[in-house]
Amino acid sequence: MKVVILSRVSTHTQDNQRQINELTEFSDNRNWELIKVFQEKISGNTKNEERPVLMEMISFIQKNKIDKVLCWELSRLGRNIVEVLQTIEILNQQKISLFIKNYNLETLDDNKEVLPLSQFMIQVLSSVNQMERVQIRQRIKSGYDNYRKGGGKVGRKKGFKKSDDDLLEQHRDIIKYIRQGQSIRNTMKLTGKSSGTIQKIKKLIS
Repeated sequence: MKVVILSRVSTHTQDNQRQINELTEFSDNRNWELIKVFQEKISGNTKNEERPVLMEMISFIQKNKIDKVLCWELSRLGRNIVEVLQTIEILNQQKISLFIKNYNLETLDDNKEVLPLSQFMIQVLSSVNQMERVQIRQRIKSGYDNYRKGGGKVGRKKGFKKSDDDLLEQHRDIIKYIRQGQSIRNTMKLTGKSSGTIQKIKKLIS
């Protein structure tokens, strides 16, 4: 059984390693052959086609006869239910099963046929996850609005400015791609960061 791991975290201050360690242990316990680990640090709001690591994984598993993709949770696959199901459909067409660790769900059976109950559960869980994200954003916005109405100010303190060294440390991924000769547009796609931030870092290291 040849498997790959897909791990995603939303920010560069988060670490993929916990997801990877637990999924690797899970694979080892079943004597599966772990072929490759795909890890990315990119916002969960990014469209799937703008996620280079996800696109690389899909290309890889199609060319290398992979049997199974392991991921920690459904939100690792897409920003909404449509994109999650689109990714799963690509896997289904290639007869590649998806295993979602936190729900202990798998999309295909041992004969590589779609498991209808799992497909139904995935649709339900994806919808619930999406609703929760919307509610969280609404609660945060409501909290900010109430805070402002009470005279509070949101944002950095007046006069606060990160040092150049802090900026370079925070955006090491941008530095890497710029030094590889990537354009600002490509660097935006690869890092999920704004053109303004990329131009600022480029100016600092030039």
